[in-house]
Amino acid sequence: MSILEIFMPALSSTMTEGKIVSWVKSPGDKVEKGETVVVVESDKADMDVESFYEGYLAHILVPAGETAPVGAAIALLAETEAEIETAKSMAQNQGTASTTIAAKSPTTTAAVVGQTADTTTAAAQNGSTKNSGRIVASPRARKLAKELKVDLASISGSGPYGRIIAEDVEAASGKASTKVAPATPVAPAVPSFAQPTPAPAPTTTAVPGQVVPLTTLQNAVARNMVASLSVPVIHVGYNITTDALDQLYKQIKSKGVTMTALLAKAVAVTLQKHPLINSNYSDQGIVYPSSINIAIAVAMDDGGLITPVLQNADQLDIYSLSRSWKSLVERARTKKLQPEEYSTGTFTISNLGMFGVDRFDAILPPGQGSILAVGASRPQVVATADGMLGIKQQMQVNITCDHRIIYGAQAAAFLQDLAKLIETNPQSLTM
Repeated sequence: MSILEIFMPALSSTMTEGKIVSWVKSPGDKVEKGETVVVVESDKADMDVESFYEGYLAHILVPAGETAPVGAAIALLAETEAEIETAKSMAQNQGTASTTIAAKSPTTTAAVVGQTADTTTAAAQNGSTKNSGRIVASPRARKLAKELKVDLASISGSGPYGRIIAEDVEAASGKASTKVAPATPVAPAVPSFAQPTPAPAPTTTAVPGQVVPLTTLQNAVARNMVASLSVPVIHVGYNITTDALDQLYKQIKSKGVTMTALLAKAVAVTLQKHPLINSNYSDQGIVYPSSINIAIAVAMDDGGLITPVLQNADQLDIYSLSRSWKSLVERARTKKLQPEEYSTGTFTISNLGMFGVDRFDAILPPGQGSILAVGASRPQVVATADGMLGIKQQMQVNITCDHRIIYGAQAAAFLQDLAKLIETNPQSLTM
């Protein structure tokens, strides 16, 4: 007899518990190897969890809507149909606590099914792509591998902790990346600075006097904010004239270009000249990432916050960058982002200008050295070079930096170059 346990997976390095969104399979259903069994809400997204074994879902220990710590058993899987009743009896007699195996390392990612036998309790203890013959890959990567007839065993994963992602499969097949979505997704683009349009306010069902528990996403944000308190930071502000950028946006927005993409591109290009602003602190020294990945804060409808990442933003053309951003926002709001799409940022932009906010200071995200707060672009009376007065569109940006590695002069030099690019040469962003 072999009764298997389905464990709560660690879908990100910071995840300590997960919430069951829904069970795809019901007790008694046949489960194939690699088939989705349950949908789990991690700290930032809803993820399909696959089975690494074939069998029958015998008993659900954690029903939909409830949470469980990483590594805890959430269901029992019987090897044969005849063993379903035995598994149910085990669950009723022993309870969840006795069937729970010690929590796995956060690097197990999708390896969520393990036997109760000692030989498999140690499975998936490291973050390599192959654990005891198992292949750790995202559901999208597995589906794509079948379509393109690519052997996952021959691929080295580039995702978090060696996980195989869709781009790895595409690279192995020689197929161009399909990550960029069509140019007309549902999600709205961030509007021009000159015409800010507030996004819908988060809906809430709170009743006065009631205490509403934090969602998994809100708990993750809270943990990150507390961690940020231990970092000494410096704030530096700068006024940037946006007339030239607004004019460029009007010329190319019909081609699907968003103002957010233009701003991200401008920041990424400027970071090429200021790699220190793109770095982060570690106990070993200053970490200089190998790429410029721009994370941009997006408010969720349930009141949470997530930062989709435009990877290699300095290398993509503005049109591809805009399509990619639209796709990221759409999937972020439906909680369909993969971990590598929200956890790999090297520099963050937070734009509250669309709400009419003039200025604000953003909180530094853990693991990054800088975050840029963008205010609204408004007409301002300014002195011109010839000594006259004129009206110009200006926005204030404030950068928050880790003062252990980035000082005021370095932050100011970055903002100065960013302003020069936006004010005098925004056309270069389309090249």
